Amino acid sequence: MAMSIAALLMLGIVGATKGLLREADEGPVAHIWQLLMAGQLPLLAYFLIRWLPRLPRPTVYVFALQVAAAIAAMAPIYFLGL
Repeated sequence: MAMSIAALLMLGIVGATKGLLREADEGPVAHIWQLLMAGQLPLLAYFLIRWLPRLPRPTVYVFALQVAAAIAAMAPIYFLGL
């Protein structure tokens, strides 16, 4: 969840300081956001493989929180058309 929250905070900070505008070429902020969002997938897969067989209900709750955090980080990109 930390990587999704970091991606969302990064968008918020850049939006507050420079503004969120569509650029002709993706800048470093877009690349860092992509790395944060894609980098959490292997960690999430490891978490699910390790804990889902042992503790299914709490694992599903944590997974749902992770999905919600990822959607929250992706929502500004979708709704602002970036």
